[in-house]
Amino acid sequence: MKTRKLKRSIVSILVLMSLCVGGYLLYDRGRPAPLPMKQKLYEGIIYRRVVRILPRPMIAHVLAIDTKQKGIEFLVTPPDSEGEKPLNARTTSQFLAEFDLQIAVNGDRFLPWWSRGPTDYYPHVGDPVAPVGFTASNGKVYWIGDIEEVGIEPTLYISRRNVLGFNNQPNRVHNAISGDRMIVIKGQVAPDLNDKGLEPRTAIGINRNGRYLYIVVVDGRQPFYSEGATFTDLAELLIDQGAHMGMSLDGGGSSTMVIEGKDGKPEILNSPIDIYIPGRERPVGNHLGIYVK
Repeated sequence: MKTRKLKRSIVSILVLMSLCVGGYLLYDRGRPAPLPMKQKLYEGIIYRRVVRILPRPMIAHVLAIDTKQKGIEFLVTPPDSEGEKPLNARTTSQFLAEFDLQIAVNGDRFLPWWSRGPTDYYPHVGDPVAPVGFTASNGKVYWIGDIEEVGIEPTLYISRRNVLGFNNQPNRVHNAISGDRMIVIKGQVAPDLNDKGLEPRTAIGINRNGRYLYIVVVDGRQPFYSEGATFTDLAELLIDQGAHMGMSLDGGGSSTMVIEGKDGKPEILNSPIDIYIPGRERPVGNHLGIYVK
């Protein structure tokens, strides 16, 4: 009798353990391992995975790009049409594949947008949208931003020769991408940043002389894996990399970092989350892409 009860207890424990392990693997499938790492992707481009446990779980993905390295070129998503909504929404992976890029990250906020549930959201892939801030691609300024409704967003300008600068519009605009707010100013955390809300985040920054571009994507909304970052956290991450100036881009379900994999197909480096589904990419407005020739 006791032997039967013991066997049943052991079987029950094994079943419970199997369910727990299976549930975890299902929840964790496709996500990067929560382990720090450093890897040279290309000459002049280093990828780092930053893992923090305290005061809460946070995983950040960082690219440091030497813009003086030969063969590196930038691309902001070009317009798909003329008019009030010049872009067709696409995921960051689709952007990378469509333009044969080696690296891509989501860009500025965009409108219209809503997310009320798995079947009630906008945009879907191909739906028309407009960026919120000033935008230019390959020498063409195609959006000046909705200044009356949103105000003037900070903007990163990238010249044909990869000269980088924030907010001082050059005489000839080549590539330009705008963001949500400045978070690093002269090597310091920008004043009055929100240090409460935890969300997935994307940011870009440059060092003092503008040679290095830093891209940071923080995973979020994934308990026990990565809860996200505040704007203050995001600024401190950029400063840790060496940023002198930096701004946040669109965050939340938009935050995605993609590279070209060894098989030539898009490989997502982070764990995006859209409609609370880990691994799901959101179709967004514009992006920042990098060619490595």
